[in-house]
Amino acid sequence: MATARASTTSLTANGTAAAAGRQPSGSPRKERQGGSMKIYLNGKFVEKSEATVSVFDHGLLYGDGVFEGIRSYGGLVFKLREHIDRLFESAHTIMLRVPHTKDECVEIVKQSLRINHLTDGYIRMVVTRGTGDLGLDPRKCAQPTVFVIADKIRLYSKKLYEEGLSLITVATQRNVPEALNPQIKSLNYLNNILAKIEAVTAGFEEAIMLSSSGYVTECTGENIFIVKGKRLLTPPPYIGVLRGITRQTVMDLAASLKLQVSEELLTRHDLFNADECFLTGTAAEIVPVVSIDGRTIGQGKPGPSTKRLIEAFRKVTQTDGVRL
Repeated sequence: MATARASTTSLTANGTAAAAGRQPSGSPRKERQGGSMKIYLNGKFVEKSEATVSVFDHGLLYGDGVFEGIRSYGGLVFKLREHIDRLFESAHTIMLRVPHTKDECVEIVKQSLRINHLTDGYIRMVVTRGTGDLGLDPRKCAQPTVFVIADKIRLYSKKLYEEGLSLITVATQRNVPEALNPQIKSLNYLNNILAKIEAVTAGFEEAIMLSSSGYVTECTGENIFIVKGKRLLTPPPYIGVLRGITRQTVMDLAASLKLQVSEELLTRHDLFNADECFLTGTAAEIVPVVSIDGRTIGQGKPGPSTKRLIEAFRKVTQTDGVRL
């Protein structure tokens, strides 16, 4: 791996240069205990209270930017290079220049965890178009904004992971792929947020979003799977689904567990009559689903295939990743 430039990635908490790859003061094995959070922002680490961007930043004004959510388990950053590759693909599609190499981005993520003394954490890497004016023209933004937050995340309670989620299908449809390709992890998540609001208002934790043709796409922040016999089914990307990295990991693990994996168009009828159902995502990991729109799924509890996949996923996260 190429050595990152000291001016961008090898920085201490106060922004002074350090040797590339050198661990910041404090062991990464010691989790942060109430200490101050350090945020990477445009070439240096700053205190959380100082991590600010301009109100003229087009990421804020227009959602003009891309991001990745990444997990670290026991000092191993899971699928880090796959996440960085996807970040660059999203940026390339919207003609946004990432002002770092991929190797530099890897080092920034690792340093963000080390400087915050996190071995188990969630990392959010964001690249915006940068500061411009009140117009839409991206040419007015001279320099992209880059920031990285390393913290903790827990989307659902322990009880829901053990007993399963109840979902509701909402009226808000998934964006038409021809209008906004779901493979772009952009900062514009209003489509997902509107669906989340519907679910929460109805008393549910999560929502299923349909395509304009009525097919199942995904939830507001997770991919969806069903088990039917020995088959593991999930909607195809072309219907309006992100090619989730956890999604692909689960598909790979399922094959090793003798499940026949297939991407197929699914309807609500298919979901209602599944033997099992679960969601996947970097933040959510794997969470079972036991009810959809008032219909009990399978036996109304996390199924055997779901449990086996959760166990297999936990094992792979402890051995597969980029070490801090």
